Amino acid sequence: MGTKQQVIEDLFKHCRMGGNWEFSNELVKRYSEKNEFGNPFDVTKIDNSSVLPQLLRDEDYFIVHLGEGRHRFVKGIRLGYHCFEKIEQNETYDWKYRQSLLNELDTSESNILSVASNQRIIHDFLYEDIVANPKVYNARRTKASLKYRIGNETLSATNVQIEIDLTLEYHGVVTVVEGKNGFPEDFAVYQIFHPFKYYTMLKHENRLGMRQITTCYVLRRQGQGRSTLRLYNYTFEDENELESARLLKKAQYNLIKR
Repeated sequence: MGTKQQVIEDLFKHCRMGGNWEFSNELVKRYSEKNEFGNPFDVTKIDNSSVLPQLLRDEDYFIVHLGEGRHRFVKGIRLGYHCFEKIEQNETYDWKYRQSLLNELDTSESNILSVASNQRIIHDFLYEDIVANPKVYNARRTKASLKYRIGNETLSATNVQIEIDLTLEYHGVVTVVEGKNGFPEDFAVYQIFHPFKYYTMLKHENRLGMRQITTCYVLRRQGQGRSTLRLYNYTFEDENELESARLLKKAQYNLIKR
């Protein structure tokens, strides 16, 4: 069986040879079949830059989604991926808790966010108040047409699918939450930028009266019967620039059993 990286390399060579950096799901399926890769729907989902094949690293390209089954290679990996900032010692906390039956059951994104919420970690981090009672809106998918810049390029995405793991609303502040396993070095910015842009558009259209829109990344590493969670709160300096992510705060929580 072939790998995702082999399929991406073939797609890149195809686009480079034709002088057209845009490609479709049909082309993804063709090269997936050629490489005997069984999941073509996963090819263009690259959560962190370490998954990019060496050819794209050497040429400094990454993939963006344009909606309606279209994708594009864009120059400048540093524009599409944001490095997680180092968490300092004074931002690290031991968090005592009583482990429930399901805390360590699986590694799903849903489970990660459930642990962060059930243990009131996300409340402490975002609101500095473990008894805060934000409105909770669970995972959903939506579609929107977005126009924004990456470096010197302006891209238009039509009916692009936006996946949101969790949304919180508290006193007019909407926070989009993304959960992931492990502690990768960086993340694909579109995962939080697309939801941020979507809610910003709703605000401009006077469909939602929000004071502020932020995003929150929750990472979990499991080991020796306990979890460590890292949380990062971001906003965007410019709603039209993918690379304008700005860190608001960060923290690490070491879960200690009582």
